[in-house]
Amino acid sequence: MTHHLLTGGEHGDRKGASGGGAGGEGSAGSGKGRSFGHTELPEKQRRALRRAIRLQWAWLGTAVVVIGLMSLVVGNSQAMKTSLFEDILSLLPPIAFLVAVRTASRKPTRNFPFGFHRAVAVGHLVAAVALFAMGAYLLVESVLNLVTVEKPSIGTVEVFGTPIWLGWFMMLTMAVTAIAPVVFGRLKLPLAETLHNKVLAADADMNKADWMSSLATVIGVFGIGLGFWWADSAAAGLVSLSIISDGVKNVKGAMSALMDARARTYDDEEPHPLVKEIERTVARQPWALEVRSRVRDEGHVFHAEVFVVPRRGRMPDLGELRRAREACVDLDWKVEDIVIVPVEAIPEEQAP
Repeated sequence: MTHHLLTGGEHGDRKGASGGGAGGEGSAGSGKGRSFGHTELPEKQRRALRRAIRLQWAWLGTAVVVIGLMSLVVGNSQAMKTSLFEDILSLLPPIAFLVAVRTASRKPTRNFPFGFHRAVAVGHLVAAVALFAMGAYLLVESVLNLVTVEKPSIGTVEVFGTPIWLGWFMMLTMAVTAIAPVVFGRLKLPLAETLHNKVLAADADMNKADWMSSLATVIGVFGIGLGFWWADSAAAGLVSLSIISDGVKNVKGAMSALMDARARTYDDEEPHPLVKEIERTVARQPWALEVRSRVRDEGHVFHAEVFVVPRRGRMPDLGELRRAREACVDLDWKVEDIVIVPVEAIPEEQAP
């Protein structure tokens, strides 16, 4: 890794023990040189990244097959159409993940001195906005169908000369295709935590919850068969609400990351514990009296600014600042850049 230290105009840097990243080669190589910018990934993260990439390609192939099967039986059911749109939208997060991972592997440049880790947040935002917009459109369409009393009709198909109601094929297709996203979601979620990747986490959550939209679609189609014409549009509305919920949650998370909100865990549930660990590590230095930090999430890694009030008569020299920085670097691979700044008083916005 490369880490930076600023001390009242002095600027130093060193290569981490693992060495600098291989840039673009890190995203496409065999694994040994995998990196995010300057951050050389530990073995656990390298394995997780390789597996996540394989899973996303496998999911893209599976999703295309699912979309093809649903297209064959979609008929006039509004619930089926909404579920089909949801499955098409499910292609966005894995594509965003694959593009972001490759982009984030590039080394920082003069124009992008913090590297390209924000590609993760950009991809997250694009997928989230698309989810919300499509969910809102489908919800409006479902409500209009209810208001205008749009009664869907589901015909029959001949199988070996025997007419069979198409609704049975619709429900069977939805039941079968609901299995794959749930399995993929459960496989992706632990990898999202290991890689601290919010796009992968959002994708996993969407996959895990996909069975609910499939169940709603089955109920809607079955309702048509029982003569409840409104059941189809009502089910479509429930599915679209699920899409909107995913979109709102992910737009909020992506916007917070782009606006440099306090670093949080991969699922945005709580402030990341590494923030306090950095402060405690610097506070243990014999010359440190009071410590506060600003830690922002760059996508996979963190950028930290640590403000330290030195003890009276104990202004640290460059060697002491370097040792404090290295102690923070050793905490976790996500500490990409860290700046330690001796100050007379903690900035007002950083005070408790």
